[in-house]
Amino acid sequence: MKTSDGDTKGKGRIRSLSRKGTRTGKSATVAAGKPTRGGATVCERCGAVFSRRTWRRDRKLADRTLAMATWAVCPACEQVESGEYFGRVVARGGYVESNETAIRQRIENVAARAEFTQPQHRVVSISRDGPTLEVLTTSQKLAHRIAHELKKAFGGKTSYTWADRNGTLLATWERRAAAPARR
Repeated sequence: MKTSDGDTKGKGRIRSLSRKGTRTGKSATVAAGKPTRGGATVCERCGAVFSRRTWRRDRKLADRTLAMATWAVCPACEQVESGEYFGRVVARGGYVESNETAIRQRIENVAARAEFTQPQHRVVSISRDGPTLEVLTTSQKLAHRIAHELKKAFGGKTSYTWADRNGTLLATWERRAAAPARR
């Protein structure tokens, strides 16, 4: 793609300019409004704390700071409620049908670990359609991590497809049914 000044842009440069789900001011939606009285914003649904320009769960607030904090709904809670997602994991194959419980447990463990340190990374939904299991996540990173962990734990193949148009990631994990043991 040629720009007006004659330079060419590679795919990496184009993707870096795609900022789906982010604001142009580089500050979170909560921080873009009025300054908070206590310097912190607390999510009224999940309890995450927004201070120092990030959402965290491990931040402890003093009683005085908590009393002066602004209460709002964090972006991840809004995404989960509206069903908006930026990552999609599709698990396919005969192995998925026969080991769905173990696969779901692994997905929940990975999501819980990610949400502990980064509360904005969450699973929006997990649904099954025949032999396919679909996981929607609030971030591309979590979808990538889930697909990678499924491959690491159960084997199989993974593929990743980033959409330039809307900034989503489609991660596909496939494993055929295990061959029966010979006697």
